[in-house]
Parts: sequence; structure tokens; C-alpha cells
Amino acid sequence: MTQENAAPEENLQQEEIPEAAPEAEKAAEEAAEDNAQTEVVEESEQDKLLTQALAKQEEYLQMAQRVQADFDNFRRRNQNVRKESFDDGARAFATTLLPVIDNLERAIAAAENTPDESLKSGVAMILRQMTEAFEKRGITPIDRLGEKFDPNLENAVMQGSPEEGEPGTVCAVLLKGYQLEGTVLRHAMVKVVPE
Repeated sequence: MTQENAAPEENLQQEEIPEAAPEAEKAAEEAAEDNAQTEVVEESEQDKLLTQALAKQEEYLQMAQRVQADFDNFRRRNQNVRKESFDDGARAFATTLLPVIDNLERAIAAAENTPDESLKSGVAMILRQMTEAFEKRGITPIDRLGEKFDPNLENAVMQGSPEEGEPGTVCAVLLKGYQLEGTVLRHAMVKVVPE
């Protein structure tokens, strides 16, 4: 009887084990699903955070690029303003020296009939130094004798006769004009043959 009794107990134990195993497996599967869902939730939250961080990064990068471009534009504008201010000062200073050159040229013309060569050569040297200094700074005289009259460079103050040249041309320069790199400092005063 012991064997018979023992056999049914073993059968019961064997039957109980398989019943407990599916419940444990089911619990393990549910736990794994919960873990998977938690991981999915955590991953989706991490993805959202990563997306937000990347968006912020892009925003900050664009902001930095805009600030850099604004600074480059500011520096360029500042350089242009500085150059324009320097050029304005150079033009104003050169304009104040033009009457000095005119007077030196008049002094040389007046000294033509003088026997004092040292005075004439001294004034000529000063005039040469002034004109060389002007040339170094890019200031050139407007000399258009015999050329067609240009109102952008010259002021017609007298009218010449048809025998003095072709119609519409400059026949005499009464006062030299000067320009600095294409900008007129003083228009030349000229005599023009009428058309």
C-alpha cells in the first residue's frame, strides 16, 4: 500500500508542479511586459527630452550665427564710417590748402620779370613740395585745356570767341580745379568756346 499510496502522492506533486509553473510563467511574463512598457515609456520620454535638447541646440546655434553675422556687419559698417570720416577730413584739409597753392603759382608768375632768381627758385621748390605731397595723397589737378567742357569738373565763368578753339571746348583755365580719387574738391574755373 505504501507504493500505491506513494504513487498517487507523486502524481499529485507532479500535477501540482505543472499547475504552479504556468502561473509563475504568467507572472514572469506580466512582469516582463510591465518592464518593457516601463522601458518603452522611459525611452519615449528620453526621446522627447533628446528631441527638445536638439531643438534647443539648433536654436542656440542659429542665435549664435545671427549674433556673429550682426557683429560682422557692425564691424564692416564701422570700418566704412571710419574710412568715410578720414576721407572727409582729408578732403576738408586739402581744400583749405588749395588757396596756398594758388598763391604760390601767382608768386612764381609775378617773379618771372624779377632778376632775383633765388626768390623765384625758392617759391618754385615750395610749390613743387606741395604738389608732390598732394600727389602722394591722391589729389590731382583738373587740367582739361582744349577738351570738351564737362560741367561735373568745371565751372564756365567766361565765354571765348570762335577763333580760340572748337565749339564747346575749354579755351582757357582761369583757376585750377582739383580732385581726390574721383571726388571733386574744387571745380576748375574755365573759359569756354560757345557752341
